[in-house]
Amino acid sequence: MSSILGISAFYHDSAACLLIDGKIIAAAQEERFTRVKHDSNYPENAVNFVLNYAKLKLNEVDQIIFFEKPFLKFERLLETYVAFAPKGFVSFSKAMPVWIKDKLFQKNLLLNKLKKHDKNYDKNKENLFFSDHHLSHAASAFYPSPFKEAVVITADGVGEWATTTVAVGRENTLEIKKEIHFPHSLGLLYSAFTYYLGFKVNSGEYKLMGLAPYGKPNYIDQILKIIDIKEDGSFRLNQSYFSYATGLTMTNSKFNNLFGQKPRNPKLEKLTQFHMDIASSIQKITEDVMMKLARSARKEYGLKNLCLAGGVALNCVANGKILKEKIFENIWVQPAAGDAGGALGAALALWYIDQGNKRNVNANDDMCGSYLGPEYTQDEIEKELIRLGANFKKLNEEEIIFETSNDLSKGEAIGWFQGRMEFGPRALGGRSILGDPRSPNMQKNLNLKVKYRESFRPFAPSILAEELGNWFNITSNSPYMLLVSEVKKDKCIPMTDDEKKLFGIEKLNIKRSEVPAITHVDYSARIQTVHENTNPKYYKLIKKFKEITGCPILVNTSFNVRGEPIVNTPEDAFNCFMGTELDKLIIGNCYLNKKDQNKSLKKDYSKEFKLD
Repeated sequence: MSSILGISAFYHDSAACLLIDGKIIAAAQEERFTRVKHDSNYPENAVNFVLNYAKLKLNEVDQIIFFEKPFLKFERLLETYVAFAPKGFVSFSKAMPVWIKDKLFQKNLLLNKLKKHDKNYDKNKENLFFSDHHLSHAASAFYPSPFKEAVVITADGVGEWATTTVAVGRENTLEIKKEIHFPHSLGLLYSAFTYYLGFKVNSGEYKLMGLAPYGKPNYIDQILKIIDIKEDGSFRLNQSYFSYATGLTMTNSKFNNLFGQKPRNPKLEKLTQFHMDIASSIQKITEDVMMKLARSARKEYGLKNLCLAGGVALNCVANGKILKEKIFENIWVQPAAGDAGGALGAALALWYIDQGNKRNVNANDDMCGSYLGPEYTQDEIEKELIRLGANFKKLNEEEIIFETSNDLSKGEAIGWFQGRMEFGPRALGGRSILGDPRSPNMQKNLNLKVKYRESFRPFAPSILAEELGNWFNITSNSPYMLLVSEVKKDKCIPMTDDEKKLFGIEKLNIKRSEVPAITHVDYSARIQTVHENTNPKYYKLIKKFKEITGCPILVNTSFNVRGEPIVNTPEDAFNCFMGTELDKLIIGNCYLNKKDQNKSLKKDYSKEFKLD
C-alpha cells in the first residue's frame, strides 16, 4: 500500500487530500473546519481529517507533497519589483518581511507544522516534495477525468510565474506545452473588475458572473484597450491600467478614467445599470479568450477531449459556451478547480508523473461525485442534536424521503445534510439548501431570508440525469454544477413587450419558465445532474418530488449564509438552521421542524459573517 498526502496552503482555499495506491480516499478544505471563508492558513484540521479517515498516522504516510514551489514565487516577487521599480516599493516593503519570515523558509515551516500531527514523524525522512502550481491544477483536471487523452487548459490569477497553461495528457503522462506568464493574467483581469464593481477579490467573482446577464456588453472597446487578445487566445495586459503588480489595489485612476467612474463602494452605492454593463462586458471578454484558447488547442493537438482547472474554470458560463460551440466533443472540469484542488493535483502528479504508475481510466471519473469530506453516523448525529437541545423526529429513509419531498412541494425551504461533505465550492446534495423550482418567489425568498445576500444571485437546478434532455439544451452530464445551458424552449415563457423594456434588477421578478426559481434572466441555468450511483439518497428525494409534482428538478444552493463556509458538522447545520428562515432541517434520518425548536436557541445570522 502506497499513500500520498497532498497539501495546498498560504494563498487561499487551503486544503488536504489523501491518495492510497492512486485512489482518492479523502479531501477537504480548511475553511469548513475553521469556519473562516477561503482560509489560507496551514490546513491542520483538513490534514487531521484525511489521516483519520484513512486510519493513518503521519509517520505512516509514504510521501507528502505541497502544491507549488515557494522559491519560484519569491523570484517572481523580486523580479516584478525590479521590473516596476521604484513604483512598487509600498507593496514590496509590505510583502517582503512576510516572505523572509515565513514563506521563503516554507519547507521548515511545513516540517514544523507536520511534526505537530505526529510526534513520531521524522523531519529528516526526506519525504516532503514540491509540485509546480499549474502542473498541480492540470493534474487535478486530467488524472481524475474519464479520458485516456485530453487537452488540459488551466487559468487562474497566478501560480509561481504561469497564469494560463495548455497541456496534453495521455494515459499516465501530462506535459505542459504552453504558458502565459505574470503579470498577464485572465484571472487577475477578472478579479480587477470584481474589485471595480465593489465585490471581494478571490471571493466575489461568481457574483460578477451572476450579474452579467442583467447588463449589455457596452464596454468591450474600452476593455480591448486593456487586453490585447491574439487569434490563438494568447493575450497581454496593458499594465498602465493596473496596480496589482505594484500597489495595494487592483486598479488605478487611469482604469477609472477609462470607464468614467471610480470603483463602487458597496457600503454607499447600489448596483446600477453601469455596473451590470461592466459585468456583462468582462464576462464576454473572458468567454472569448477561453473559446479562442480552446479552438487553437483543438486545432493544434487534434484531441477531442478537454479538461479544465484553475479558478477561471469555475466560470461555468464560459465552460457552457465552449461545450455549446462543440469545439471539443467532451469536456470535464475539476470540481475543486481553485487552489483547494491543487492539493489533489500535486498528489496525483507525484503518483503518475514522478512514480510512473499505470492509470486505469474510470468511465464516470475518479472524483466519487466529489463526496470526499467528513460524514457522520446516525448515532453521532442524534447525540450531537440532543447535546444542542434540538427537537427532532427519527424516521426511516423512506419516511424521510416522503416527508421532505412533500414539504418541498409546499414551497418550504429545507436544510439537507447527508453523507460525505463535498470537496470544492459547490454544494452537490451533501450539504445543500433545497427548494421548489416551480415557485416564482423561491429565488428571492432564499436569497433574502435564508442566504442574506443580493437578490440577483441565481440558484442551480439539481435534475435527475435521465431527465436532462427534456428540460435543458444540453446532453452532457454536469455532476459538478460547472456547465451552464439554456432552458428548453417548450418550458420557457416568452417576455412581453413591456417586460422586455425593463432594466437590470427589475427583470428579476419576471416568470420566465415552468421552473422560474432556477431560470436566470437570460433563460440559462447552472446545471447539476444527479446520478443514482453517486448520491442514491438525493436521487431518491428528487424522484419522489417528481412523483408528487411531475417536476424532476430541485433548487439546490449551498448550506450556508453569505460569507459563511458551507456547513461541515451537524452543529454547523443546526446553528445555520436556527439563524435563518429555513423551515425544516434533515440530518441523516433526523427530521427537525423549525416550529418545534426552543425559541431561546434562535440566532441572528443576518450579520454573523463578513461580506463575501
